[in-house]
Amino acid sequence: MKRENHLIARIADPDNLRLAFWKARKGKEGKIEVLCFRKSLDKNLLLLRDELLSGNIDVGNYNYFTIHDPKERLICAATFRERVLHHAIMNVCHANFEKYQIFDSYASRMGKGTFAALERAKGFQQKYKWFLKLDVRKYFDSIDHEKLKIMLVNMFKDKALLNVFNHIIDSYKTATGKGLPIGNLTSQYFANHYLAFADHYLKEKLQATAYIRYMDDMVIWANNKDFLLRVGIKFQQFVKSELNLTLKPFCLNSTEKGLPFLGFVIFQSTVLLNSSSRKRFKVKLRHYTYKLHNEEWNQSEYQAHVLPLIAFIRQANTYSLRSKYIEMLKTG
Repeated sequence: MKRENHLIARIADPDNLRLAFWKARKGKEGKIEVLCFRKSLDKNLLLLRDELLSGNIDVGNYNYFTIHDPKERLICAATFRERVLHHAIMNVCHANFEKYQIFDSYASRMGKGTFAALERAKGFQQKYKWFLKLDVRKYFDSIDHEKLKIMLVNMFKDKALLNVFNHIIDSYKTATGKGLPIGNLTSQYFANHYLAFADHYLKEKLQATAYIRYMDDMVIWANNKDFLLRVGIKFQQFVKSELNLTLKPFCLNSTEKGLPFLGFVIFQSTVLLNSSSRKRFKVKLRHYTYKLHNEEWNQSEYQAHVLPLIAFIRQANTYSLRSKYIEMLKTG
């Protein structure tokens, strides 16, 4: 892969920084830090430009909070100013990360996503007899800083840009030289790229032709059970030695039994919600409706939250579930 150079000037370009601001503010227009940043927009963007060109980047000012969706995760929310920085970087560098991705990598990519991964998995479930599901243990917490930096050096030649990347990577750790903060735009790109190295090994060296990855959730299909087991063992050894990652125990099963994937259970002829997704749907719908009835949200805010929730569960056979809870909400 040809290494890219002279990118920092494009990232620090005033037009690119302004575009990054508009992207970062999307869905957050009413927040105080966004309003404050916008009040002195030209000054703030100029300061960010100076930091980029000088290499003295101020990053790592995270706000920490925990979510349970479905499992407990520590989210590290960057300040709005840092989010603008991340968008400015990826406006320019997106194409470099994108071209190394395989077709069947579905997380954090335009034109991909959960629903596209689900459709692809449905096709493989119908075509093959067996699946092997792989998952990395504490993936974001386990990413090795030095190995990630080497990967970035192999992709980018611009020393000033690599310096910015290093500042961002070093701004967070779960252990010495380990971990990326969940919630950052740059973390999504870095984490997706980190396992793309393993994608190529699976596809090109191990000949796993039917394969999907959604961040660290991976599934391989085949008609030969022993082939999947051999591939799984070799892949486990590869990610341990090359990426310092540990896989959870394999899930090797018949496609007839159903594949648990991305909040669904995919059978050969139907798709169901898993129990955690059903519970989250019920809890969130009641919570959103409570906010509407207590005038914490207006109708537009309510719809903005409920419509994605309905869109998610409609990917499965959930007509009776939707009808049941919508009727319950009508009757109070």
